[in-house]
Amino acid sequence: MKNTSIIKFCLFMFNVIYNCILGVILVFVPKRIRFKKVDNDIVLITGAGNGIGQRLALRFARLGSKVVIWDVNERGLRNTVSLVRKIVPEAKIFSFACDVSNFESVYETAKRVKREVGVVSMLINNAGIVTGKRLLSLQENEIKRTMDVNFLAHFWTCRAFLADMMSTNHGHIVSMGSIAGLTGSPLLTDYAASKYATIGFEESLRYELKADGYNGIHSTIVCPYFVNTGMFNGVRSDVLPFVDSDYLVDQIVSAILVNQEVLFVPRFMYFLYVLKSILPSRATYSLFQSLGGEYAMNTFVGRNRFAGNNGRGI
Repeated sequence: MKNTSIIKFCLFMFNVIYNCILGVILVFVPKRIRFKKVDNDIVLITGAGNGIGQRLALRFARLGSKVVIWDVNERGLRNTVSLVRKIVPEAKIFSFACDVSNFESVYETAKRVKREVGVVSMLINNAGIVTGKRLLSLQENEIKRTMDVNFLAHFWTCRAFLADMMSTNHGHIVSMGSIAGLTGSPLLTDYAASKYATIGFEESLRYELKADGYNGIHSTIVCPYFVNTGMFNGVRSDVLPFVDSDYLVDQIVSAILVNQEVLFVPRFMYFLYVLKSILPSRATYSLFQSLGGEYAMNTFVGRNRFAGNNGRGI
């Protein structure tokens, strides 16, 4: 028994050292050299009527993938299809109106996709909304809607498409988290809760697939800071600048193409996450204050007043 424990510990240490060394080496190897091909993949993107979802649709169309876009906003879907076909005339893009917060809508639309387009091999859960209110100002239906769109929708979409990926041991699931899923913030109790839950969901699903031997199905959790797509219009960010949407899309696509499992944008957030893990809670809050976290959301306006599309999609 003692010898078995020693062997297990040695194997553990070997794996830790090996993967740490490999990680350091890969830092100096250009990602482009390691990119996988996705021209035979069917990529489904939720919340693709605007923002990051729209840009991801364009990027994967350029890479030769069949692109399927979902959004509750049909006008947004038409705009994305028009934009993609204008820039990539040969693009294979298909749009479906779907409310991802409704599991019946997800399952029915998934059947249509499989029948009309084919088997989805990459799922990008991008749809999201933000309310931006203090806890006691939130209405019950607003809290539920945030959790339904930002978190529970991941269950419905993954349940709709994961079995097909498992049958071929091939696929990729991308979950759009947030830095707000790593640290709380005033006026984001519902949003942060949904993103914390999303990160836990993605990690648990990743471990579940690994434990069951599905080494051909990859996953990526994306945690960006505030992005300049309009979703967080009005937010003050005096210390850290907003993330440029095109830069974020570059980082997301690169991460997917090398099967990167965790992506923080900007990179500075990796350092802050480590600090949060080791600092006392009061010191962590002082850091939060110094970065302007206390007042950042006080001037929040959001996309609603600008686009009238319920803030769907990052």
